[in-house]
Amino acid sequence: MEVISIKFTEAWSIYEMDKKLLNYSKHTMKGYGLQLKLISRYLNDMDIGSVTYEQLKFYLAAQSHLKPSSVAHRIRFIQSFFRWAVDEGHISKNPAVRLREPKLGQRIPKFLTEEDVETLREACSTPREHAIIEFLYTSGCRIGETVALDKLAINFQNNSVIVHGKGDKDREVYFTTKCRIWLKKYLESRRDNDPALFVTERAPRRISISQMRGIVKKVADRAGIDANVYPHRLRHSFATHLLNNGAPMEAIQ
Repeated sequence: MEVISIKFTEAWSIYEMDKKLLNYSKHTMKGYGLQLKLISRYLNDMDIGSVTYEQLKFYLAAQSHLKPSSVAHRIRFIQSFFRWAVDEGHISKNPAVRLREPKLGQRIPKFLTEEDVETLREACSTPREHAIIEFLYTSGCRIGETVALDKLAINFQNNSVIVHGKGDKDREVYFTTKCRIWLKKYLESRRDNDPALFVTERAPRRISISQMRGIVKKVADRAGIDANVYPHRLRHSFATHLLNNGAPMEAIQ
């Protein structure tokens, strides 16, 4: 594949368009835009294909006055940007692949930031991982409710599903269009006849709660997110993000 030379500022417009097509939030893109301006200014808007691992380390070392969490956010953007550049053929080698986030304290927030969620999404490598992360995050379902679901329970016409929850009660929950897309991709990729919505990869059978927790943890580890990521935190995070973006509490409940 021929690598096309491109500068930071030129790459941003393409990167921004791609992420908007993936429905990244305005808040996340605003933060990413600021991060690109900072590194572009430091490296004099050089050709991104010429950036070295050492230059990235010097850039991050210049941010040593910042809190570790702020430096971590910058590293996540750099990793996301250069991973995208490789995938799109703008560079042949990723100079950010060896970057590591600084160790943070033990304080763990009750919910993930929107940027953490986007990082988690980018770390998914299979339709099943995408479908699980999107469903847990956008449906508000508990993990026990999720593993108990069957394929036929999904209503793709209005992005909803009836779940059997606490108190032996049924309720209708909804998920996003992005979630619907990944659920369909995942189900189309399967070659088994098991009725369960989510199944194991080998000898397909209904996935267990511990197995689903393991998948979420594996994706979070791959994403390099310092916060402890587990299914219930995804559920709480989506509710918090809806509230922060103006959704009424009655609808969220």
